[in-house]
Amino acid sequence: MVITASTIITAGAVLGAVSAIGAIGYKIIKWVQEQQKQTKEIQEIKDEQCMASYVMFACLDGLKQLGCNGEVSKAHDKLQKHLNEKAHRQ
Repeated sequence: MVITASTIITAGAVLGAVSAIGAIGYKIIKWVQEQQKQTKEIQEIKDEQCMASYVMFACLDGLKQLGCNGEVSKAHDKLQKHLNEKAHRQ
């Protein structure tokens, strides 16, 4: 087998194409992993916000039971409505 210039050029082209395909595959895998990581982080943030809402509701409920009126009652009612709507959407 004789190695000519065209053989070397063809081998280089094949090697370049394989490298390009590998790089694209690697980028796709990294992108999918990043999307999965972001999805997990978003779910964790939603869980924290849910817990904060329940804690805030408990505080407002306690204040309302102690006789606080006005803005406490308005906030209590709005938060209760929001939590009920959110619970029925899930």
